[in-house]
Amino acid sequence: MQFLLSLSKRIDALNERIGLAVSWALLAAVLICSGNALVRYMLNTSSNAWLEIQWYLFGAMFLLASAYTLKRNEHVRIDVVVGRFSKRTQVLIDIFGFVIFLMPAAVLILYFALPFAFESIRNQEVSSNAGGLIVWPAKVLIPIGFLLLTLQGLSELVKRIGFLMGLVDAREFDKQQATPQEEIAAIAAANNLAAPATSLAGTANTTATEA
Repeated sequence: MQFLLSLSKRIDALNERIGLAVSWALLAAVLICSGNALVRYMLNTSSNAWLEIQWYLFGAMFLLASAYTLKRNEHVRIDVVVGRFSKRTQVLIDIFGFVIFLMPAAVLILYFALPFAFESIRNQEVSSNAGGLIVWPAKVLIPIGFLLLTLQGLSELVKRIGFLMGLVDAREFDKQQATPQEEIAAIAAANNLAAPATSLAGTANTTATEA
């Protein structure tokens, strides 16, 4: 069991790094989308390549960060009933869900996605749109994303079994929520940022009135 727990930590660390790295794809997508819109309206020109790179980036975010989201227990869940159960019962329900639903679905999609991606690589598939990009890198993201999700599902399963055996603290897989102290500190920081802005706006209005 110690070997599996060690493997789980390595999987968690891998998906943590990938999740944080791929978060930059969101910034890139926003910048490209904004730049493309400005160029299209100001210069009346554009390219399908700029449009396609946006869905490449969105695909990378959703596929490569899904395992990271699972690690943080941030996927949408209906806890109206489950939240009333004891922690042990909740963990047993999670194990049932991982074994019966998540793992089989992820492995099945991975099984079909591999030949789908390899075929695209073999054909050096290119977009059918004029000026479009090569397509196979986007299709390769599918098996990579579901491989990471499968590994993270295995990690979550190991952690929950470890919890039932008394080897893992529930905080290892609980939803990572901000503490009340952290929320208060964040609100205070936001108020401190807003105060100078309000002061500047008031000064500007006073100056304009005097003028």
